[in-house]
Amino acid sequence: MLGGGLARIGLRLATAIVLVFIYVPLALVAFNASGTSAWPPSGFTTKWVGEAIANTGLQQAFLTSLEVALVATVVAMVLGALASLAVSRYSFFGRETISFVLILAIALPGVVTGMALSTTFGSLHVPLGFLTVVIGHATFCIVLVYNNAIARYRRLSSSFEEASADLGADSFQTFRYVTFPALRSALIAGGLLAFALSFDEVIVTIFTAGGVKTLPIWIFQSFRLANQVPLVNVAGMVAILLSVIPVYLASRISSDGGALAGARG
Repeated sequence: MLGGGLARIGLRLATAIVLVFIYVPLALVAFNASGTSAWPPSGFTTKWVGEAIANTGLQQAFLTSLEVALVATVVAMVLGALASLAVSRYSFFGRETISFVLILAIALPGVVTGMALSTTFGSLHVPLGFLTVVIGHATFCIVLVYNNAIARYRRLSSSFEEASADLGADSFQTFRYVTFPALRSALIAGGLLAFALSFDEVIVTIFTAGGVKTLPIWIFQSFRLANQVPLVNVAGMVAILLSVIPVYLASRISSDGGALAGARG
């Protein structure tokens, strides 16, 4: 027990050191008085944060990323939940193929997915813009929700759903009062992961954005401009926070929800 406790502490300490080594310098350069990415910082100031907030191009890019991520997350949660329900609870021809195709979307390199989507939109004469970006992000965000939901379904006993049906509940009532409460934390965790992935996605966005400029695209285009480096550092810090925080919350929700689901099963 003592050895296991020491190993757990050592693992947590090593994880903390790695995270600090990777992310703290990226966050601190946002307050670098020199306005560069040089390390160590020559001093600290909040001047660049104020200028970033006042920059209309950066504001619009941030709001666009936020809007795209929210819409793509909602779409992914709905479709991912329905796909996981169909695959886990029903037997039909092509079930395994559907599961494979869903997972393949995130297994493929982003450049391949982006090129495929761009070609498809072009052949269908769909103009590139906000809608195509949302569709592009939703294709791989669905996988995160689907994987979380399908894992929860596998840990849930179907006896509760059978008992609900025996008591006279129809399929919708069973899903609403029995299945969904047990699945809710997995869907929320999947949604948080989908939001984090969508918010900082750049490769697929380049192929599907057209004239739309998200925060990662703004960073990508502004990084080579010397006068924009301080604002890029601030934007990078924001991107880190809006990626790390949802992932952390998703891991906590998954662990708590998993324990609950296991107890119910």
